[in-house]
Amino acid sequence: MPSLKDLRNRISSVKATQKITKAMQMVAAAKLRRAQLAAEAARPYAERMEKVLASLAAGLGAGSNAPALISGTGSDQTHLLIVCSAERGLCGGFNASIARLARDKANALLREGKTVKIICVGKKAYDVLRRQFGDKIIELIELRGIKALNFGVAEPIGAKIIDLFDKGEFDVCTLFFSRFQTVILQIPTALQLIPLQIPEKADAQVTSTGAAYEYEPEEEDILVSLLPRNISVQVFRALLENAASEQGARMSAMDSATRNAGDMIKKQTMLYNRSRQAMITKELIEIISGAEAL
Repeated sequence: MPSLKDLRNRISSVKATQKITKAMQMVAAAKLRRAQLAAEAARPYAERMEKVLASLAAGLGAGSNAPALISGTGSDQTHLLIVCSAERGLCGGFNASIARLARDKANALLREGKTVKIICVGKKAYDVLRRQFGDKIIELIELRGIKALNFGVAEPIGAKIIDLFDKGEFDVCTLFFSRFQTVILQIPTALQLIPLQIPEKADAQVTSTGAAYEYEPEEEDILVSLLPRNISVQVFRALLENAASEQGARMSAMDSATRNAGDMIKKQTMLYNRSRQAMITKELIEIISGAEAL
């Protein structure tokens, strides 16, 4: 059985840990509100751009003039996986769930004989994936020094994807991130960026509200400038969703850790009191026994 000093040290250590987890929970709660508002504000813009691109692409039909970002390269042999995660841990299963989704996708592609390349945006996904796919990771993009996410952060990543595609480095690009739902629910998501996925019901002439419209200039000219920007927009949306999901997961994880620390303190305090009581009782018995012997 541990000594009373060991129990006191253990209780003090757990109390110190509880203060840290409580502070981290409060910080995550403060950051969550701003991150959630930013993610929710980005959704309508990204979704509207997807609809406009789908409408423009539907207007092109299956002609040969469709940009390569829509029509693809004609092959699906080489896949580029963009895996977005956090730079820090202590956020429950947030990072692990994204890495697991990307790992399952990579394994499925490899079983089909495809070539897989991975770009990790965030260190935690890199730490997980490099154990199995170290030779497949072509770059790690760290965001540790970035204090506030803005479009300028996502734009270089989007430009890098476009540059690799123009060089013929891959045929299909898929983006992995976690979509924020609630504090306790974040959904790992895989979004195909290249070639652009067009809904079957996309209409080139009618909007979702039923209004008819025409494009000026032609669809091809608009797509040439809009498609590369869409890549950066979707990456930016993924980073914002990840930021909100990370803070929500950390808040939930630190709340659980704080409550678990409280339960452990109660158990250790009870064990300490019982040990102290048993020691006092033993000393009293020894004193009484010694007095009777005299």
